[in-house]
Order: sequence, then C-alpha cells, then structure tokens
Amino acid sequence: MNTVHFALQAGLSRLIIFFQSKGPDSAVEMGWKDYFMRVVPTALGTASDINLSNASLVFISVTFATMCKSAAPIFLLLFAFAFRLENPSIKLLGIIFVISIGVLLTVAKETEFDFWGFIFVTLAAVMSGFRWSMTQILLQKDTYGLKNPITLMSHVTPVMAIATMILSLLLDPWSDFQKNSYFDNPWHVMRSCLLMLIGGSLAFFMVLTEYILISATSAITVTIAGVVKEAVTILVAVFYFHDEFTWLKGVGLFTIMVGVSLFNWYKYEKLKRGPTNEDDVNSPQFTADAKYIILDDLEFQDEFEEEDT
Repeated sequence: MNTVHFALQAGLSRLIIFFQSKGPDSAVEMGWKDYFMRVVPTALGTASDINLSNASLVFISVTFATMCKSAAPIFLLLFAFAFRLENPSIKLLGIIFVISIGVLLTVAKETEFDFWGFIFVTLAAVMSGFRWSMTQILLQKDTYGLKNPITLMSHVTPVMAIATMILSLLLDPWSDFQKNSYFDNPWHVMRSCLLMLIGGSLAFFMVLTEYILISATSAITVTIAGVVKEAVTILVAVFYFHDEFTWLKGVGLFTIMVGVSLFNWYKYEKLKRGPTNEDDVNSPQFTADAKYIILDDLEFQDEFEEEDT
C-alpha cells in the first residue's frame, strides 16, 4: 500500500514539474554526492517513519501509537542540536523533560502494551525528527536548489517508493496475496485499487502541504497542525474504533500537549525577536524568508569575512 502511495506521489510531482518546465525553479543542478548525502537519507527517513508507524499498528492500538508518536518533538530537537539548527538551552531541555513525562504517563499501566509495537512507534518518532530536520535543511538552503516543495517531492518520493517496495518484497506474505479478501475477485481488486488511488492522492496533498508550510512559514506551523491532527486521531480512534482511553492516558496526553505548546511558544518568541545585533540584520542569512538559521553556514560566513579583512 505504501509503495503505491509513494509511487503515485512521485508520478504526480514529476507530472507537475513537467508542466512547470519553463519555470525558474525547474532546473535543479545537484551533484551525486549531495544527492546521496542529503536527499537519499531524507527519503529513507521519511519512508522509515511512515512504514514503522504502520507496522506498529499491527501490535498496538491507534490511540496508544498516536500518544507515543507525540514524542517526535523530542527527537526533532535532538536532531536540530546535532545538525546545528538549534543551540541547546535550559528552556529546550525543560521542554524535552515535560514531553518525556507525558510519554511515560501514557505508557504507564497500558493494558495493551506490546514491546515490539512500542519499539516500532518509538523508532518512527526518531525517524520523524530526523526527516523533518533534513527536510528543513533542503528547503531552506539555497545551494541545493530544492526550495520548491514540488521539486523536493520529485526527488525524495522515488527513493521512498523503491525502499518500501524492497521491504515489502522481503517481509510481506506475498504467497497469501490471492487469498486476501481485498484481492480475491475482480470487484474487490477494482475497489482496492480505487481506495489506494484515493489514499495516495490524499497523502500527496498532505505531504505537499507540509512542505509548503515549512518552505513558506516555518516548522512551528507544522508542529501546531500536528498536535491538532493527533488529537483528532485519538478522538476518532476512541469513538469509532472504541479504543480504551483512561484518565492516566488523558493526563499524559495533556502533558505532551503542554510540552509541545511550550516548544511552539519558544519558537514563536525566538522568531519574533529576530536578529539580536546590527551584524545579524545585515547578514544575508537573516532575511524575511529565513525560518531556520544554519549555524555552520554562519560560522563559514564569519571566517570568510575575516579573510577578506
């Protein structure tokens, strides 16, 4: 299913790029080194995030998986530290602590706890932090030529489709394919293909919207939207799938929401303050369109200016 979704996204993005071939952002010159060092890890991280999330649902409920996946901002911050998108601070460490407490509360006394389900969804949260950090770098850094969200999608989705197809061939029980109730007669095959087409189209527009938000605004918007999405997912799982929802899970979820909201507030205040001195104002890194300051780039620019003087 994921392979079809990724392949459909790759096809749609390539089709849009084809019709935009006369635009200024159509020609992207990227060396193989940058492609394998930047684009391929981003694609593999995204594919791992989605596939591990889906795999966890085989073992645990949607509600429990969504609560555990809410820990993704922790790993987003850790990768932001590693990639020098953020400087470590007491406030950020405090936010990580609050979110961690919330995750522990949701896991405590979980009657449907499954070790492998928890491992899969936790790894998915790790991959989520990694892939969003890499996506922000690709969308914000001019030298890669991938500031157009459609262009970025056309580069990452083929790798995602190939990686998912290989995993599917190795792990999925293809011998039972014809016995599956979704593909046991022509009508079911046609219905399943239609559902995959609808699901793939929705996934395409969802990912495109997320990329546009990061490119046009900042990751804070995606994070806020993600909190709302998780809350809606839990409500649907509780009322439609009748997942168990205890008061302890509610407290844990509320704690996670508080932690994520503190993170959003911290990012908003930081963006609102902007540059702190005149040198920063004159720096080309601090433009109205800049959402994340790549610290390594600033250090390189300072060294370059010192050599000129």
